[in-house]
Amino acid sequence: MTRNIYGDIGIIVLVSVCMIFFNLDAFSLLDPDEPVYAQTAKEMLAQGSFISPLIYGDFWYDKPPMYYWLIMGAVQLFGMGEFAARFPSALLGVMGCLSLYFSAKDIFNRRTAFISALILATSFEYFYLAKAAVTDITLTLFISASLLAFIQKRYYLFYFSMGLAVLTKGPIGFFPAVIGFVYLICSGRLGELKHSRLFSGSLLMFLVFAPWYGAMIYFHGHDFVDTFLGFHNITRFTSPEHPSKTMWYFYLPVLLIGFFPWCAVLPQALWRAFTSGAREQGKLLFFSLWAGLVFVFFSVAQTKLVSYILPMYPPMAILVGWYINSLWEDFYRTERFYGWIATLLLLSAGFSYGTWQGLKALPGMELTAICLIFVLLFIGIFAACFLWKRQAANAFFLQIIGMFGLAAVVSGMLVPAVAPQFSSEAVALELKTSYNGQDIVYISKFLRPGIAFYGDIYGEELVFSATQIPDMEQLLAKNPSAYFILRDIDYKRLSPTVRQKLLLVKRADNNLILQGIMENTP
Repeated sequence: MTRNIYGDIGIIVLVSVCMIFFNLDAFSLLDPDEPVYAQTAKEMLAQGSFISPLIYGDFWYDKPPMYYWLIMGAVQLFGMGEFAARFPSALLGVMGCLSLYFSAKDIFNRRTAFISALILATSFEYFYLAKAAVTDITLTLFISASLLAFIQKRYYLFYFSMGLAVLTKGPIGFFPAVIGFVYLICSGRLGELKHSRLFSGSLLMFLVFAPWYGAMIYFHGHDFVDTFLGFHNITRFTSPEHPSKTMWYFYLPVLLIGFFPWCAVLPQALWRAFTSGAREQGKLLFFSLWAGLVFVFFSVAQTKLVSYILPMYPPMAILVGWYINSLWEDFYRTERFYGWIATLLLLSAGFSYGTWQGLKALPGMELTAICLIFVLLFIGIFAACFLWKRQAANAFFLQIIGMFGLAAVVSGMLVPAVAPQFSSEAVALELKTSYNGQDIVYISKFLRPGIAFYGDIYGEELVFSATQIPDMEQLLAKNPSAYFILRDIDYKRLSPTVRQKLLLVKRADNNLILQGIMENTP
């Protein structure tokens, strides 16, 4: 058994490392989020500010410091760059798979844990976000560690991990307490609260996150409280930051794409969990509530981002892992997979069509599109064939292999090819050579973090939104020879009158360096 456990660990590490670390630094940081975290860590290191986050030379109250600290540590090992910025997320992504394995092994059994960990590692959104310099994987790891400890009644670990989650992304880190409380109510176990180390555990959690929050309140007072708690948490929950993404069903397509290919079996797994009378039904209820409450909470929230529902991926991986293991053990000899087969084929065909439509018009992307379509159809058709023969184990391993191929094409071909269109590195380097060092520089908010990181130029921020265009004529009246760093889509929204007052200095991919034309310029 010991050798088998080590074998499981080795395979999980191999799969997750290959999925996540492959080509990790092969492309620039992608605007606007990745450069924000990298630049903040860069400035904190430069200024020796280990408590107060900084960006553009000012204090920055957007997020707690956990991911900034992790990048700062990675920089000491690897130097400043894309790899250091993404390394903490990648490493914690692998740790998340291992954490799931060790906990699920104790909660269910070793094979369920093994299957669940591989499902998590090969879920599209999980391995993609683990390759990104953003906080979502870090938050997901701590929330998962907290909730897995809760169901195992390891209460001090539950509180400690929740404290780390609060130190990663603020009040959302308390969400494990909400999920745990709802579970106790639904399962009729509310009396277990008296055994949950409520006082001493809460004190431990407080000791984890309170020193930083206390220091920030002490040094920055109302500015920190109003900006961090007021705007970045309460306001963003109640008011949409992106008005086009307020639809109640926003996360349904996100889930279909992000949990591919395992979303095809999730409905069948949930159905079996609550109709089979399985002895683990109480545990299955816990993981279902965990996933469901995350989905409902962020669907209700007015500000929606694709990455917000990542904390529901570990419980979904366990639910699907439990179901596939039950098939592996042949508990349900009459099980038929018509729904699983049909959903998998539809998703593979639909994503193939969407891939072709999205990439065929881009120059030089035909081969990438063909490779992606080949992998998607390979997963759908061959897994469906095994399922038709009721060979769930073979279908499972084939989908793991298929997702290896998908990750290789996405990380090795697709993202490096399109990254220049979503990165400001090229325009930042052009600006360093073109800028005269004297005139004021105005930079589109979307590009500003990347310009700062790659070009060491902060400039003044211009906000373009669906309802807002900066008053460029007023800016030019004050600074006739000012520089403007804009995206193509920003420039096209300017009036013809404003465009006539701007000279194109350089173009870098889909970004423009412009300068105001002086009246006496010939």
